[in-house]
Amino acid sequence: MTNSGRTNLLDALTDVDTDSFKMALFLSTSDLAATENTYAGVTNEVANNPGTTGYTTGGIAVALTKSGTSTVTVVMTTAPVWTTVSANLVAKFAAIYEVAGNILCYCTLDSGGADVTTTFPNTLTVGANGATVFTLA
Repeated sequence: MTNSGRTNLLDALTDVDTDSFKMALFLSTSDLAATENTYAGVTNEVANNPGTTGYTTGGIAVALTKSGTSTVTVVMTTAPVWTTVSANLVAKFAAIYEVAGNILCYCTLDSGGADVTTTFPNTLTVGANGATVFTLA
């Protein structure tokens, strides 16, 4: 989670149940880190090439739900999928952010921290329906 994502949840500025969220992809040269506050402040998003790599700037809408009381789990109820059209899609990070602009959380797409390349004509799916995004205990 980003530092502001965590405090926005605790200050009730982010509501997982009612806010609209998107997932965007970023390059290895991005400054995406725990200290980032807003989507607009992050550098080096994957380029807008919906007709070739299948990626549109701003990413794809994702739906989140939460469950639990003493341990709260947030899951994705829709998994974002990008389908390459005629060229490879390369990304290192994925970030979930409120459409209003605040980043909630982010991750590297490869457990070793490498870029992930989705070769044409394949798809990149980040997570899965019902995949846990984070747990607060």
